[in-house]
Amino acid sequence: QVQLVESGGGLVQAGGSLRLSCAASGSFRSIDDMGWYRQAPGKQRELVAVITRGDSTNYADSVKGRFTISRDNAKNTVYLQMNSLKPEDTAVYYCNADVFRLSRTRGIYWGRGTQVTVSS
Repeated sequence: QVQLVESGGGLVQAGGSLRLSCAASGSFRSIDDMGWYRQAPGKQRELVAVITRGDSTNYADSVKGRFTISRDNAKNTVYLQMNSLKPEDTAVYYCNADVFRLSRTRGIYWGRGTQVTVSS
């Protein structure tokens, strides 16, 4: 069983910063891609950023230059540093991981989400 637990969300003023963390726990062989997604009220869930095990990254155009994704493979943890936050960044942020399981099969796992609210 694999669990992802996010932390670090909260309320911040526009222009401020937050750092999200997501730790994976359980029994598995390895984790490949890890990512952050977000879902605002009334909108579809969208990709924010993704990072490979080798630290290659990809970002949504809306967050390029403001957000930075990173990971610590030893801790099975992915981070999202969010700077220059805007009210339109308000959403529930979800962590995602592509896990290579003990059974030698792959599975996609999601965290329960953490709320980020940016006030104007």
